[in-house]
Amino acid sequence: MATSTSTAQARVPRRKAGMSASATSTSEAQAVVDAHKDLGTTELFGITELCKEFGISLRALRFYEDKGLLAPRRVNGARVYTRRDRARLALILRAKDIGSPLSEIKRYLDLYGDHGEGRAEQLRYVIDRTDTEIADLEQKRAQIDATLAELRVINASCRRHLESRRRAAKPA
Repeated sequence: MATSTSTAQARVPRRKAGMSASATSTSEAQAVVDAHKDLGTTELFGITELCKEFGISLRALRFYEDKGLLAPRRVNGARVYTRRDRARLALILRAKDIGSPLSEIKRYLDLYGDHGEGRAEQLRYVIDRTDTEIADLEQKRAQIDATLAELRVINASCRRHLESRRRAAKPA
């Protein structure tokens, strides 16, 4: 249902099979930013098209609508999504991928405003949120590294004990 004449659309599909999160992360993030810059387009999308593009179900898309994260237009009773809706969906899915709850995602999206007037506030929110998450993850990584080191010591010790038992049980 895309009505744009542009053939070079900035699609932001979910992670493709075989690609790591980090490999697609930067290009996906840039595509989302680029999509936000070109809000003047008249490009429209149908519900099925967005679901296929992002690898989500119709039910999931309707769920995001019910939660107030998306507000598609209705044309003759059919849902019609704009580039802005598409960009919002991409942001919703990326935020979910990094573990953000829907309440935070909604707050973030609502900060933007109708015409981007809250962009600075939105950026401050993201900076605060990511600073907190980075600190939490770094602490968890340190705990994981310590646990791994301890497990490796235990594993090596058990292997040595088992090997010494095996040697002692061998007839000479």
